[in-house]
Parts: sequence; structure tokens; C-alpha cells
Amino acid sequence: MAPSPVTGPRSDPLAQIPPPSERRLALRVNAAAQRALRQGHPWLYAEAITDLRGEGRPGDLAVIFDDHRRFLAIGLYDPGSPIRVRVLHHGSPTTIDRVWLRDRLLEADARRAAIAGTETTGYRLVHGENDALPGLVIDRYDTTLVIKLYTAAWLPWLPDLRSALKAALPGTGQASLVLRFSRDVKRRPEALHGLTDGMWLAGAPVEEVIFMENGLRFAVDVVHGQKTGFFLDQRDNRARVERLAAGKRTLNVFAYSGGFSLYAARGGAPEVTSLDASAPALAAAKRNFDLNRHIPAVAAARHTLLEADAFDALSDLHRLKRSYDLVIVDPPSLAAQQGQVEGALQAYSRLTSLALGVLAPGGTVVLCSCSARVSAAEFIATVSEAASRVGRPLHEIERTGHGTDHPVGFPEGAYLKALFATA
Repeated sequence: MAPSPVTGPRSDPLAQIPPPSERRLALRVNAAAQRALRQGHPWLYAEAITDLRGEGRPGDLAVIFDDHRRFLAIGLYDPGSPIRVRVLHHGSPTTIDRVWLRDRLLEADARRAAIAGTETTGYRLVHGENDALPGLVIDRYDTTLVIKLYTAAWLPWLPDLRSALKAALPGTGQASLVLRFSRDVKRRPEALHGLTDGMWLAGAPVEEVIFMENGLRFAVDVVHGQKTGFFLDQRDNRARVERLAAGKRTLNVFAYSGGFSLYAARGGAPEVTSLDASAPALAAAKRNFDLNRHIPAVAAARHTLLEADAFDALSDLHRLKRSYDLVIVDPPSLAAQQGQVEGALQAYSRLTSLALGVLAPGGTVVLCSCSARVSAAEFIATVSEAASRVGRPLHEIERTGHGTDHPVGFPEGAYLKALFATA
């Protein structure tokens, strides 16, 4: 049964947003930034700016020139962000308008054409910088689109973006639209023109949205859920877990809403334990299992919810001599800042040791990192060394990353890492 609307009709919340200035800012930048921009990098940091003509507001277009006044790039200016310009176009002058936005959306949609035949209605439609729309994420959950902004510079462009979505993707003309903000953007209420995180820009607000992923049904809270409500980037890795799960007692650590757990159950795992410190997350995991009880393997699997701190619970399970044939460890980002990298590596090391403490001999472990500041090489070296120290060296099956709807277009865009191994 579809949930009832939370509120009734309302006026267009985007009508109050002033449009970007018609006057473009002119910037000159240092030599290092010039090299990076010529190589197509999508970010210009504030400290790289050597000359700024005019005073800009969030969302104004900024044209970047080299030392010889030659065009380098054009992008969205944000005076309140360390990333002062999110670059939209490199190399030669161009017009940034609703038509330009429509064309970028068409290109992004074309990159995801293969998803159409996979019984999937939930995926990332726009992956920010990697789809030439830096600072902008659009996730699709069936007929609901969630727009998440990582810079206030996109706010004046929201009316054009909404129109471009309708023009580029006719099927979204009647879609519900939800607006989400990153933590940094939420800290700047003066730049938001009265808009709030979780606001419905179109459609009747509902408490949950149900979508399909590889034939499985998931319920998602698009207003309050982490990211835009679901970790869509792990879709391909969840499918890999399903192929490995037959007959294996499975432990899903940092389970959130039970994505890996549900795939393991459909793959034939007789017992699945979802471990998370959040009671609402585990309630969502139970809800997702209930949505798929019509699948015989899911109905047959014994699903246990364990609400606890991951580190404490893994230690307790080891002490109780519990063991599992398949252990998945997918923690949240542990290094939001560069200064947190060393602590993150220590946490990955400890989690690996604890996970192997409950892994049955010859079992399979899946270790993940979504910390962009931790490189793949650092992550693999850390977990491998931890495994060797406890006498359970890892025998690699494969290394993976993002799903196909999360393309990587620049070095900082490669954040997700996963190692499948036996021990």
C-alpha cells in the first residue's frame, strides 16, 4: 500500500531563487591550476586564484584565463567554498544555459543505457564531476528523482535544471523531485533562499519510495536516509555477493538497510545476520526482507538483526566462538578530511582482524572502503598486512569499485574500493 501524502499542494519553492548574474566573472589563476585545468580537472581552489574581476554570488558563471588571457575554462562560482569554481567546460568558450544542461543530462542518461534490461529502477542518473556536472548528484528511485547539491552554486540553476530534466528525459516529466544538501551546504542557510534539506520540489511527499534493483524490491527514505537514501554505488558488488552466497552463513557488518544481506539471502545463504548500530537502519533492513518474501530463497533464509557497535559486536561474536562462511564489512567513510587518513587506516586494520576472527576457515570476506582520501593501494596494503598479522593471509578473488552508474572521470572521483578474498 502506498503511503499517504504528508502535506498537501504548495507553491513552487524555486520561484523565490534569484537567477545567476548575466555578468560573468573573470579569473586568472596560478601555473599549477592552469596545468590542471588544461588536463580537464573539474575543481579550482580559492588559493589558486591570482586575480578576480568583480564580486560574485553563488552560481555566477566564472571564466578562467591563463597568463596570456587565453580561455581555459568556465564554471560555477561559489565564494563560500574552498572549491571556488566547479568547472563545467574546458578548452574553448561555450554558452552555459538550459540547452547545455539538457545535453549533459542526455549524455549521462546514455551512459546508463545498459541498466534498462536489469530489472532496476534505482540508480545514479548524474554522478557530479564524472558526468561533467560538478557538485551535482541526481539519483533515480523509480518515479522519484533526488537532487543532491554539494555546492550552493547550483541553487540559482535549479529552475533551469528542472526544465532540462523534463526536456532530456521525457519519462521524468511527472516525476517527484526531492532536494537534498551536503553537510557543507546545510551549514550556509543564508545561501539557500529558504530551501531546506529534504524539501519536495514536485510531487506529493511520501514517507518511503519503493524501487527495484536487479529484481529485488527496496524501500528508501529519500528525505532522511544517508546519501540520498540508499548506497546505490554498491549495486554491482551486491550482485557479486549473491553469486558467492549459496550455502554460506553470512554476516553483514555495517548493514544499514540490509542491501548485501538481501542479496546474500536470494543467493542461497541459509542464515544472514545484519549488524548495525542504528535501530532505524535495521528496521529498514527488516522492511526490505519483508518486501521480498515472495522469493523462495529470501523466505527460507533466517535473517537476524543485531544492533551493536561493529567493533564491540565482532569481539563478542569471536569470544562466543560464532563463525560465518561469508563476512561483509562495508563501513561508512572513515576519513572525511586528510588528517583522518591515518586513523581510518588503523580502523580498517582492526576491522579486518576482527572480521577474520569470526570467519570460518576457507571462508570468504568482502572488505570495502568508501573513503576517497584513502587510496586503493593504501587500503589493500592495510587489510592484507592485518590479515597476515593474525595468521589468516588473504587469497584475493577480485578487486572492484563503483557500479556502472558511478563512472570515474577524474582521480578524486575513484572513492569506492572493495576486496573479495578467501582466508
